[in-house]
Amino acid sequence: MTSGISVTTAKVLPEWIDINGHMNVAYYVLAFDHGVDQLWNQLGITSKYVEATKCSTFAAECHITYQKELKESEAFRVTSQILAYDRKRIHQFQRMYHADENYLAATAEWMNLHVDLSSRRVTPFPDTVLSALQEYTERQGVLARPDEACETMHVKNPIFVGIEQ
Repeated sequence: MTSGISVTTAKVLPEWIDINGHMNVAYYVLAFDHGVDQLWNQLGITSKYVEATKCSTFAAECHITYQKELKESEAFRVTSQILAYDRKRIHQFQRMYHADENYLAATAEWMNLHVDLSSRRVTPFPDTVLSALQEYTERQGVLARPDEACETMHVKNPIFVGIEQ
């Protein structure tokens, strides 16, 4: 079973394979970023939008989990789930599934900011984007919060902890 709305599909390219014989971590981020681009297109945040408004989005934070490896030529799909948004931010969660076997390969959690490119400062989305976000979240429906969302990295039984807890 998959969660979220499908935003992109692709295949693992030969140049994405690392010394371990599977998709390198950097290319998971690239694939997820392509999914962000496709979601933005659905929301009207296109190259024409950027040119006309002189606004775009910046990634403020991203957290990736790697669940199960993908290998060369394997097809995958990326889904997106909006966890929350306000007038200036979108908190979204993506899942990458093996297209044929349907297993969860990886997840990505993003905080994206709407930015005025002239001032390089966060600025409100226009009503058109907010309306598109509302339509998108109505279409996705109410979904369970992903287990991986907002997780804090930690070692369960550490030998050493180099920070105050």
